[in-house]
Amino acid sequence: MARRNETRLDSPKGLRTPFVPFLNTRKDRMGRMSEAFARAMGTPWFLVGMTVFCAFWLIWNTVAPPSGQFDPEDQKYPLLTLILSLQASYAAPLLLLAQNRQDDRDRVQIEQDRQRAERNLNDTEYLAREVVALRLVMKDVATKDFIRAEIRSLLEDLDREDDKPVG
Repeated sequence: MARRNETRLDSPKGLRTPFVPFLNTRKDRMGRMSEAFARAMGTPWFLVGMTVFCAFWLIWNTVAPPSGQFDPEDQKYPLLTLILSLQASYAAPLLLLAQNRQDDRDRVQIEQDRQRAERNLNDTEYLAREVVALRLVMKDVATKDFIRAEIRSLLEDLDREDDKPVG
């Protein structure tokens, strides 16, 4: 059995591992990571955690003596501002990437739904044509009541012939 990093001769050239080993990452890894990031940022626990983090940061740098402060209050917390801005600058593109991936999945799902609806419509039209054909055929088929009526009329004709005098 071939290992993952070995090239196989039966795979198309575009699917073989690249020459540089560290470039042998799955194309989808960044997308999956961005979706995990977006999923994590969309939870109440993330908001609670960020609130606790910022509250602890602000309380520590406000209450602690000036020698213990790592982000001084008198400078309006520049390090906290930088960290939150950096987080926002990375969060926005990752959220957009996750949204684009979701849009792609939705587009594929819509196309599959359209194809399924088209197949269902074709099946329904086929069945409707078959029902109409069966109804047309059934008009020509003798029913039980029709056969009984025909037999009665034949019996009546025979009885009338028997009642006629021979001669």
